[in-house]
This record gives sequence, C-alpha cells and structure tokens, in this order.
Amino acid sequence: MIQSSRLRCALTLATLAAIAAACPQVRAAEHVTLRNGAEFDCLRQEPAGDRVRLYLVSTAPADDPGYIEVPTASVLRVETIPDPPAPIPSVTAPARPSNGPFTPADIRQMLDRAGARHNIDADLLASIVHAESAGNPHAVSRAGARGLMQLMPATASTLGVHNSFAPEENISGGTTYLDQLLTRYHDDIRLAVAAYNAGPAAVDRYHGIPPYAETRAYVARVVREFNRRKLAATQATAIIAANP
Repeated sequence: MIQSSRLRCALTLATLAAIAAACPQVRAAEHVTLRNGAEFDCLRQEPAGDRVRLYLVSTAPADDPGYIEVPTASVLRVETIPDPPAPIPSVTAPARPSNGPFTPADIRQMLDRAGARHNIDADLLASIVHAESAGNPHAVSRAGARGLMQLMPATASTLGVHNSFAPEENISGGTTYLDQLLTRYHDDIRLAVAAYNAGPAAVDRYHGIPPYAETRAYVARVVREFNRRKLAATQATAIIAANP
C-alpha cells in the first residue's frame, strides 16, 4: 500500500477507501503490487475466474469477507514478507531525564508538529517510533541508539540534538534525518525506511533494500504499522460519516 506523494504518505485515502474491508492481527504472508501502483499485504490469494481474491491482513468484522477482488492481469508482482523478529529489548537510560512525563497524546502532538514542518505524514513517523522504541522516550538499544526514534549519538550530534531522551528534540532530529533520506531516495518510502535502519551506504551498495533479514523485517514492520494506522483512520472517518 505504499506509493510516493508530495505528502510522503504510504497510503492515500482514495486507495484506502477502496480497501476499507481490510485487515485481523496476524502476520502478513505476501505483499502484492498491482500495475496501477496499489499495494496490499495479504494472507493468501484465491483464483476467481479471471480475477483473484486477495485476503487482506485486517481487523474486519465477522460478517465481512475480508478480501478484495482484482483482475488477475492487474497483479504486477507478489513478494513474500518475512515475519518480523521480536523487538530487541531496550534498557532504560540511567540519568538523562527529560521533561515529563509525556502521554501518548503529547508525543502524537510532537509528531504532528514535526511532520508538518517537514511535509511528512505523522503516521509514518509514528510507525517508525513504534518500531524503534515502542514509544519509550528513554529506550537505549544494545548498539547505543537512544530515545523515541533511536538516534545514534553521532547522528544526533550532526542533527543538533543535545538530549536524545527529550522527546521533542529526538523527534525533531529523527524527522530531519528521515526527511534527508526521503529526499535522497526521491520519496521512495521503503528505501528511506531501509536506510533509516541499515544506513544509506547499505541501500546504495545494494541499489535497494539490503538483503539483511533484520532490515527487511524492519521495513515490513513499519509498512504494516503505517497501513494499519491509515486503515483505522479511514474506518473511523467512515463511521463518523455514517453517524452524523
């Protein structure tokens, strides 16, 4: 479901409206790309004459078929999505307190502000935060990455971030870095996300997402979370519209 746009949004609401039947909390098995650029995470495919049913990863109600039908000829490619590994446990940073405590709503407002400054969809930023730190401002990885968007000290320094455990600073720095990567890869979100995880040198070396299991799983995890958020927003909008 990822496509480029000036808003750097992995889904458009028009695309989402067409697949609002979407998606149970189980892992995706396949990533299907259509010739018109639409992309879907699917549990399986099922032939239906000259069409194919794509059973989406969804939270659809019990009476919903949970699939969409598309012409078989419209399918450009099908890729297997690796099952993402369990997140690496993080430890709590000792003595670099940030101002707080911060609620999820506070953090969301920071993401909204950073996204507006850089013209990046805040749901994409939230999906990276979810994958990187699960929303823990004091997270520290075994490699030494810090804060909500897991900035390495050297990267934080070049971005002007003085305290990676301060959510506003960390989000500002991480968003600036993602903006640089999106510009570098011409708004190709998958490549930018892969570079955020593995570094742009690895993406450049392989001319695409590096063949690292961790990076491929990371990209899939961010994409899946992003799509989940967009689908939830579309479903909520539909409910509000149906109940004025």
